[in-house]
Amino acid sequence: MIDYMQFCTVARGAEVLGELWTPLVVRELLCGSHRFNDIHRGVPRMSSTLLTQRLRKLEEIGVVERRRVEKNWEYHLTPAGEELRPIVVGLGHWGARWIGSRLRPEQLDAGFLMWDIRRFARMEEFPDEGRTVVHFRFSDGPATERQWWLVVEHHVADLCRDDPGHDVSVLVDSTVRALTEIWTGDSAPEREIQSGDLTVQGAGRNGQRLWRWLGRSMFAPTRVAQPAVSDGRA
Repeated sequence: MIDYMQFCTVARGAEVLGELWTPLVVRELLCGSHRFNDIHRGVPRMSSTLLTQRLRKLEEIGVVERRRVEKNWEYHLTPAGEELRPIVVGLGHWGARWIGSRLRPEQLDAGFLMWDIRRFARMEEFPDEGRTVVHFRFSDGPATERQWWLVVEHHVADLCRDDPGHDVSVLVDSTVRALTEIWTGDSAPEREIQSGDLTVQGAGRNGQRLWRWLGRSMFAPTRVAQPAVSDGRA
């Protein structure tokens, strides 16, 4: 545990939030993940052991409470944890405004990208009737993360890594970087299609319906507003 050895409440607060992975665990809870496996999907490169330790620590200091729901344990933010929302969200907007993406190859993560898309997809924009299946194929992802299926039915989304066996409504072929940069606001679908790093079949010209369904990251509007400041591009 970090210990700044100061009575200052900035130092004491940083001792909690400054630990490796802790802000991202709080982010997952703020985004509505409550079960251990769902939280872990948002921090896939964090070990299960370390996640358990961080959740236990947050519980000890009163930021998280563990609840028994049917046969499962769930983690929920306490009022103290909810007060972290403007801090964590503000940090995300600050990063979008001043740091931007500028992602190194090792920072690209197809699994986290798809999990983020799944939880923020605009359910109200999908067709009311029937089932919509979007098949994503990444040309450069790890072997186990090259294919994903987003299945939306009755305004409920499910994300699959194995073929669910349904008819595909939309087929997306992309590099991980291209779709990530669209999602974060660093690029536009038309730009990636023109470059050849993205193709969309079955959602109108340039995938117009797809982008209406998926939307973008919650921080993308901030990123779009200041691209030149964030990455030095004119």
